[in-house]
Order: sequence, then C-alpha cells, then structure tokens
Amino acid sequence: MGKKKEKYCRYKQVMRHAIRDTINIKLTSNKQHMKKYLLLLLTTVIVLSGFSQNQQLIDSLSPLLITAKEDTTKANILNKLSGAYQGNDPDKAMEFAKQSLDLSEQIDFKKGIANAYNSMGIINRDNGNFLPALDFQKKALKVSEEIGYKRGIIWSTMGIGIIYHQQGNYPEALKNYFAALKIGEEIGDKRSIAGSYNNIGTVYREQGDYTEALKNFIACLKIKQEIGDKGDKKGIAGAYNNIGTVYFDQGNYPEALKNHLASLKIVEEIGNKQGAASSYINIGNVYKLQGNYPEAWKNYFTSSKIAEGIGDKIAMATSYNAIGGVYTTQNKYHDAYVYLNKALSLSKEIGSVDNINAVYDNLTTLDSAQGNFKQALEHHKLYIATRDSLLNNENTKKITQQQMQYDFDKKELATKAAQDKKDDAQRIIRSVLLGGLFSMGIFSIVFFRQRNKIAKGKKKSDELLLNILPAEVAEELKNNGSSEARDYEMATVMFTDFKDFTIIGEQLSPAKLVEEINECFSAFDNIIHQHNIEKIKTIGDAYMCAGGLPIKNATHAEDTIKAAIEIVDFMNGYNKTKTDKGEMPFEIRIGINTGPLVAGIVGVKKFAYDIWGDTVNIASRMESNSEAGKINISGATYELVKTKFNCVHRGKIEAKNKGEVDMYFVESSTNA
Repeated sequence: MGKKKEKYCRYKQVMRHAIRDTINIKLTSNKQHMKKYLLLLLTTVIVLSGFSQNQQLIDSLSPLLITAKEDTTKANILNKLSGAYQGNDPDKAMEFAKQSLDLSEQIDFKKGIANAYNSMGIINRDNGNFLPALDFQKKALKVSEEIGYKRGIIWSTMGIGIIYHQQGNYPEALKNYFAALKIGEEIGDKRSIAGSYNNIGTVYREQGDYTEALKNFIACLKIKQEIGDKGDKKGIAGAYNNIGTVYFDQGNYPEALKNHLASLKIVEEIGNKQGAASSYINIGNVYKLQGNYPEAWKNYFTSSKIAEGIGDKIAMATSYNAIGGVYTTQNKYHDAYVYLNKALSLSKEIGSVDNINAVYDNLTTLDSAQGNFKQALEHHKLYIATRDSLLNNENTKKITQQQMQYDFDKKELATKAAQDKKDDAQRIIRSVLLGGLFSMGIFSIVFFRQRNKIAKGKKKSDELLLNILPAEVAEELKNNGSSEARDYEMATVMFTDFKDFTIIGEQLSPAKLVEEINECFSAFDNIIHQHNIEKIKTIGDAYMCAGGLPIKNATHAEDTIKAAIEIVDFMNGYNKTKTDKGEMPFEIRIGINTGPLVAGIVGVKKFAYDIWGDTVNIASRMESNSEAGKINISGATYELVKTKFNCVHRGKIEAKNKGEVDMYFVESSTNA
C-alpha cells in the first residue's frame, strides 16, 4: 500500500503544480498562454485519472504475487500483470513480462514462455519498435506450435499480422489475420474471432473497400457485445472506434462522432490511455473536417499528451501530424513545420509507412500555402510514392487472394465433412446388404425410390445453381467440388443505383418498394443477358454486373455501355408511368470502368460469384460521381469505345481515395 500512497502523492503534486501555474497565468492576463495551461490541466486530469478495471486487476493480483510459489501459477500472475499494465505503463509491463519469461524458462513452462514472448512483442509494437516486436511474436508462435497451444498460436499470428499491417504490408497482414480467424473458428474462441474480424476490417478500410470494412467491424462489435460486460470492453471500444472511421471516410460525420464518443467513454471508463489517445485523434479529425479547428486542435493536443505519457510512438506521430495540419489551416506555418517534422522523424524511426504517407500529404499542403511550389512538388512525389506502395495492384491482388483462400478453405472443410458423412452412410448400406436376401430386397426397393428422388433433387439443384453461378463456374464446381479464382486482365464493371432512394422508400410501403425494385432489377437482368453480361449482385438499390467474364471476350466494354443505354431507356419509360400516376420517379445513376480484376466463388452455405480489385472500386466511384439519368465512364473505358459512342469529357474529377480521374458522359451510340 506504500507504493500506492506514493503514487497518489505524485498525482496530487502534479495537480497542484498545474493549478498553481494556471492561477499565475491568469494573473498575468496572458489569454493565449492561459488557454494552453488550462488544456494542460485538462490533459493532466485525463492522463492521471482514476481507477480502472486494469487497476482493479492489478490490485487483486499484487497480493497473490507476494505469496505465490515459484511455479506455473506465479508465471501466469506475472504475465497477467504485464497485460494489465500494457497501454498505460509499458516499462512496468515489460518488467513483469521478463520476470514471467525467466520463471517459465526455469521451470520449463512452455505456455508461460509463449505468453511472455507474446506480451513482449505487443509492448515493443505499441512503442513502435517493430523489428524486436516481430522477433518476439515469432518466438511465441514457434513455442505455441511446438506444444499445440491454439490460443497462443492465435495471439502470436494476430500480433504478427498487426506488425505487418502497421508497416504497410497489407497482404502479409491479411494472411496472418485469416490464419488467426481460421483457428479461432476451429476452437470456438469468440474473442479471437471478433479480433480477427476487426483486423481484417482495418485492411479493407485502408484499401478503400468500405462495404467490406464495415461488415467486418459490425461483426466484431456484435460478437463482443454478445460476450457482455465480462468480455472485452477494450475490444468493444475499438470496434466503435473503427466503425466511426468508416463513417468518417464516407462523409457521415454525425455517425462518425457518435461512434468515436462511444469508444472514448468506454476507454476512459476502463482507464485505457492508448485507446483514449486514438479516440481523441479521431474526434479531432471529425471536428477538423467540419471546420471546427479549435475543437480539433484541443482533441489532437490531448491525444499527444496522453501518447507522450505512455510512450506510444504511433499515437505521438499521428497526433503531431494532425496538429501540424491544423496549424497550416490557421496560417501558423512555423508551428506547422515544427510538428510535421516531429511527426515525420518519429514515423521514419518506427517505420510506419501509413504515417509517413500522411505527413508528406500535409507537408505538400503546407508548402503550397506558403507558395513554395518546388518543395511542394517534391513532397507530393514522396506522398504518391508511399501511397502507391500501400495501394498498388499487386497488393490488391494478394489481398483478394488471401480472402478467397480463406473462403475456399472453409468450403473445402465443409465439403470434406459432407463426404465423411456420405462415407459413413455407405458403410452402413454395405452392412445392410450383407444382412440377407430379404433385407437386400427391401433395401433395393428403398434404394431405387431414393435414386429417383435424388435424380429429381439433382435436377432441381442444378437449375438452382445456374441461377446463382455462371454456367462454366457451376459446372466446374460440380465436377471438382471447388472452383479456382481467375485473373482477368481486362473486364468492364457497371454499377447502378437510384438517387434519393431513401426518401422515395419512405413514401412507399415495404411490399410496394420491393415490388418496384424487383420490376426494375428483373428488367436489368433481361437487358444484360441479351448483351452477354454477368450479373454479380444487388445491394439494396445498387445493381452490379460485369462484361468480359467468366468467358473472356473483346467486346465487353461496348456490350456493357449498350446495356447501360438500354437500362436508361427502360427507366425513362418506367418513370413516365410513375410521374403520370403522381409518384416520385426512380432516377438512376450509372458508372462504368474497365481494367483487371479477380473473380471467383465465395461462401460456404450460400455460394456467390463475386469480383474484386481496384477496377471494381473505381467503377463504384464512377457511379457515385454520375448524375441522374447519366452514364459516367472512366478514361480507361473511354479509350476502348471512343469510336463507338458519342462521349462528353467532364475533365478530371476527384474520386474518393482514388485521386483525380478522367470521366466522360456517354451521350449515344455513333450509329444512333
């Protein structure tokens, strides 16, 4: 208890000094400095505040440590104490981890050795020391694999993935995340399954695939909430935080702020300073995009002080970069340079490519604001180079392959289980056949009846399969039990959706809305079928299809645009009928892009033919940047069809996360 009192005395002393300095500043009437000291006081309260669940764990374990024998129980206590201090006091966390490792090696406690190495890896990773972190995680993985310690394998594999992720190596990160997810599903470990969903979601978010990101984050949150209050509150906070970042990327700032504040409330409740630093950064980002720079600066500054207090180099670099960005908007260029250079230096030290890329972007803006265009160009080139290293086609392809490999592995396991069940049935049948002629006669009657039923069922299942999958893919699936993913060097992707669909939907009953959407999508199905285009899927009011697959052809771009023109014509006629009835029309927007992609089957219980790649993402951007009743195509598609259709160049238009892209409106066929 003496150490705890000493700690409280230190807290009180710091608080007294902060209050005294604030009063002194007030007496000098220096308003600018007073604001800074008041903010320092606020930060001090946050950094030094409160009892948390971790503190309660520390208080409960510390007495046990004193009386514990030099055995596995003590090794486990030491490791739990290390975990309790992670994110708040890294030096203390490392001290307990080393003690756990030393004791575990003395008594040859392999599980304790693995857990200690894992803790040491996490501590180094959180401090931005990626090389030693990776070494510790790999050591932990090796020991866990030797003894078949599944949870240890999950933690180490996930930890290795996080390190690769923070270094910008997304394919390797995703490979490890899916490996952790697979083992988690095998042993039914809900916490690790949720953690894997969370980590996979972050990769998709950084690749600009917000639909997949949000799907994984929500799945993570749902599992963690099912576990309840006795589960992982830190994990629930992280899920809210990540959901908020996706809404932020999509420009939905109210939802973003709501989720980030929910995350902050939890991390402050449990005393997780690392989580608080992250939440304050994200809240600051929302305020900045809304133009509320004082609130943005306050949150960034709070984050930086928390990060400095716990030595979290990643959060320090991120907050310094954010502060520098705000100073630029306020024309405080000297302060901006100071913070951005601190951020760049720290980001290079820890090898965080994400942060380096973000700093170069802010330095480009700062140079431009001061008229230093030569330096701005140099920083912009560095920004492009680091961005492309994160978002290149090879990475996209590898990420897609990781996702599909995981899906295929699951499908293979399901197929094997079904085959084992079938083999068991066959063995039973053979036993029955040996039972005698009478039994054989009875069995024969049953068998032929069953065969007829199976034949009828097979015909129905074949027909159903052809409704779900392309014929070539369905045939391959039936013959081989699986279907390989295929690379397409060139295909054309089309997206459609209806403008203001939510508003229209509010004026119709659910049954009527479904009826009308079905009528439109059925017409689209017929149109694209006539032009040899493959329907991929529908998501709400969005319709997605692609030309040039599964059978490759040279006319996919032309075929897709012809289908798009017919869809617009259909909708014009359909809307005339609606307006004649006094109903709101369905104003359609269409976007088309051409390029390389990957296609294949996903799912186990419900097969689905899907496509992935940057080509798909850009096609989606074409649709979101289109206008009602218009067909918006990319420069890549235009180059293939410019002699076939009359197109109007719209110029280079900013597409979210894709930079400026040449866009064209298709007016008509040149034969029209």
